[in-house]
Amino acid sequence: MSLNLVSIMFSAVTLCFLSSSLALTINGQSELQTTKYRNMIIDLGNGLETNARLNLPVIGDGPYPAVLLVPGSGRTDMNETGGYIRIDNSTGSLVYPSARPFYDIAEFLSERGFAVLQYDKRGIGANATILDDNVWGNTTFDDLAQDAQKALDILLNQPEVDPSKVVLIGHSEGTTIVPRIAINNSDKVGAIVLMGTLAQNLKEIGHDQVMVPVLYAQQVLDHDHNGLISLKEASEDHVFSSLVGNLTSVLAQNLPLANGTGATGEQMGRQYDKNNDTLISIKDELKPMQIDKLNSFSSVIPGEKCDGLTGPCPIWLNSQFALESNLYIISKVPSNVSILILQGENDSDTPIQQALLLQQKLAELRHPDHALITYPNLGHLFYPSSQWVTNVGGPVEKKVLEDLFEWISDPVRNFK
Repeated sequence: MSLNLVSIMFSAVTLCFLSSSLALTINGQSELQTTKYRNMIIDLGNGLETNARLNLPVIGDGPYPAVLLVPGSGRTDMNETGGYIRIDNSTGSLVYPSARPFYDIAEFLSERGFAVLQYDKRGIGANATILDDNVWGNTTFDDLAQDAQKALDILLNQPEVDPSKVVLIGHSEGTTIVPRIAINNSDKVGAIVLMGTLAQNLKEIGHDQVMVPVLYAQQVLDHDHNGLISLKEASEDHVFSSLVGNLTSVLAQNLPLANGTGATGEQMGRQYDKNNDTLISIKDELKPMQIDKLNSFSSVIPGEKCDGLTGPCPIWLNSQFALESNLYIISKVPSNVSILILQGENDSDTPIQQALLLQQKLAELRHPDHALITYPNLGHLFYPSSQWVTNVGGPVEKKVLEDLFEWISDPVRNFK
C-alpha cells in the first residue's frame, strides 16, 4: 500500500486525537476505575472542527456495542451542560453544574459495556461557550444533521466499536435528527432512542411554547375567571416571571417586530396595554405580545449577530420551520430499526402529547419493535420539574438510565 493511499484513507476518516493515551474516570465512592475515555477532534468539513469524547469500558478491548449521543437545541456542549462550570476558590478544582444529562448517560452506559461517543455542537465549546459567532449564528438544521452523520462515521471507524450494533440517542432537537440519520443508515443503525421528543414541526410546537404564559395566566392568575390578571401579582409571581421575564420591562422593551423593525417602549405600551391600567387582558394584551415574540424570533435583521442568549438564532429557526414534522419522518424509519421513546410527564419544552402522537403513529404503522416509557414528575432534563418551567437540575433519574440500558441491551424487552 502506497503512502498516498494511506493518507487518503486517513483523510476519509477525518479524525485526529488530542492525546494518544486513554484517560480513566473514577467512581466517586472508590478509586477503582470503571470507565476510560479518549478525547478526539471531529473534522466537520470546510475547516471547521469540534471536540468529541469516546467513552469506553475499562475491561477488555472490544469490540463493544456503540452509542452516539445527538444533543438538543441551543448552545449545547457534549455533556448538555445546564449552567456554568466554576472554579472552587479554596481548592482550585472545577465544580460542575448538576445538570449534565449526556454526561450521565455516557458514564452509565460505558460502565455497562457500551462505547459512547459525544460531541460539542459546531461553534460551541465547553461550558456552552460560543467559539465562533459566525458559525453559530449561521448554523442550520442541515448543518447539524450533517455533523451527526460525520460523528456516526467516526464512531463506526473506531477499533473498539462493533459496527453491527449501533444505537442513536437524540434529546430534544436531537430527536428530529436521529430518525433522519437512521433512515439514511438503516444497514448500520439498529435502534434509535428519542428523549424529550418532538412530533410536530417546530413552528407548531413553538406556538404552543410561547402560549404557556397564556395558559398559566388563565389557570393560575385569573382568579375571577374574567380574562384579566393583576399586573402587580403577575410581576411578583416567580413562575410567570420566569416564563415572560420582568413583565413591566417586557411591555416596554425594544422588541424586533416581524417586519424586522423595532418597537419603542412607548409604542409597545400603546400596542399591548390597550386599557392603560393595572390589569392585563389575557386575550387582548398578553396573547398578542406572545405571538409577536414568536414572530420576532424568526426575523433576520441585517448585520445583527445572534448570541443565542435572548432567543434562538433566526437562520436556524427558519431552517427548522421548513422541515417535515417528526410525525411524518418517523413513518419512514425502516422496520428493522427499533424505536424507544422516553418522556417526562412534566416536560414543559416538549410536552408529553408530542410523545403520545409519535406512539400513536408507530402503532398505526404496526412498527414491529417500539416502546414508550413515561415518567411522572420528570421534566425535559429527566429530573424532577414543575409542569410549567423546566427545572435545570440533575443528575438524570436512575430509573431512566436503567430503562435505557435494559432496552438497548435487549430491544424486545417488555417494559410494562
